Amino acid sequence: MKTRYDHIAAYVTKDGSLIRELMHPAQHGGRAQSLAEATVPAGTRTALHRHHVTEELYHVTAGQGRMTLGEHSFDVTVGDTVLIPPGTKHCIEATGSGALVILCCCSPAYAHDDTELLDEAAA
Repeated sequence: MKTRYDHIAAYVTKDGSLIRELMHPAQHGGRAQSLAEATVPAGTRTALHRHHVTEELYHVTAGQGRMTLGEHSFDVTVGDTVLIPPGTKHCIEATGSGALVILCCCSPAYAHDDTELLDEAAA
């Protein structure tokens, strides 16, 4: 299965980021994982949240940010990849002058039902 970026409509997900599902079992086949591009506008952050089942990888492709992962916070920039284990609270803030763009790989595939919001702040 092949998808094209310019044919994928973006939507706002539960954590407040703008998402393009580049590959998701519900739309494109496959069964064990999903790949999406998340955009967090400059000066905003996603809602603090966790996934009970899903393991995530965030790979930064543009911008700069501040990642909160469990009890730790650290800066991220282009080329950084972060592992987010299931059950770990997390959020990410775009701290640079432009949007923060991240590739998000989820296994199993992303599901709104697996997302628990822990605060109301959102992008």
